Amino acid sequence: MRRAIILINAYTRSEAELNQPRRLKEELGRLGVQAEIVRNSPAALRAQADFCIFLDKDKYAAKAIERRMRLFNRAEAIEICDDKMLTHLALAGVPMPETVSSLLCYTPEQPVSAELLREVEGLGYPLVVKENHGSLGRQVYLARNREELGTLAERLKLVPHLYQKFIAESAGRDLRVIVVGGRALAAMKRTSETDFRSNAALGGTCEPFTLDRNAAELCERVADKLGLDYCGIDLLFSSRGCGYLVCEVNSNAFFAAFERVTQINVARVYAEHIFRTIYQ
Repeated sequence: MRRAIILINAYTRSEAELNQPRRLKEELGRLGVQAEIVRNSPAALRAQADFCIFLDKDKYAAKAIERRMRLFNRAEAIEICDDKMLTHLALAGVPMPETVSSLLCYTPEQPVSAELLREVEGLGYPLVVKENHGSLGRQVYLARNREELGTLAERLKLVPHLYQKFIAESAGRDLRVIVVGGRALAAMKRTSETDFRSNAALGGTCEPFTLDRNAAELCERVADKLGLDYCGIDLLFSSRGCGYLVCEVNSNAFFAAFERVTQINVARVYAEHIFRTIYQ
């Protein structure tokens, strides 16, 4: 019997988060693979199967399970994508916004480095401040002047974070492209009329967008460099170069809105890619 594990976070409860594993289980079943949705736990780390679709960000659990079976995505790719600064470093040579990493601080009583703030101000105002770990746009901020920058830097000094140049021409709009098995499937444009972040979770609207060659090739290059079987890549619009900048890469990108907008069965495409990889 062909068996699979779909591992989700131990505390996942929302319907939005549960849609993804349920859809993947359904499509794997259509291919004759019995998939079990399990929550991350010590027992889950000992489970036996042909492969595991890992829908958590626990890098320790990912590495433990990968010792025994193939992971989708692989543990190293998950770890890199869950850290925005690691992603930036891994994508050297790929068009991305200019970025400055924060300095690590372990002593709360120490003030933020004045040298760091001077370096960050070179990006110009407004500028984007991101925690290295975060989802759905919730840990992304905008500093419009030195006072706001100093406040954010002080608040986040004990948290790994980074600073990025604000791409004004893409404010409130971006593209989400999903790549499966090295192939860009389609693009979805996300727009917000009230926020510089376009995330659907923050009220952004989604619509189909014709995936052009430049965007497709850029996203396929990113997926290849990071070793991803599946990912959602967020592109910013740019008047320079190929017309796009890579904003972020999500190794476990939700696809419910993407399926609805593009009319592409992402779960089926992903399941078929996994099936070919494991059994053919």
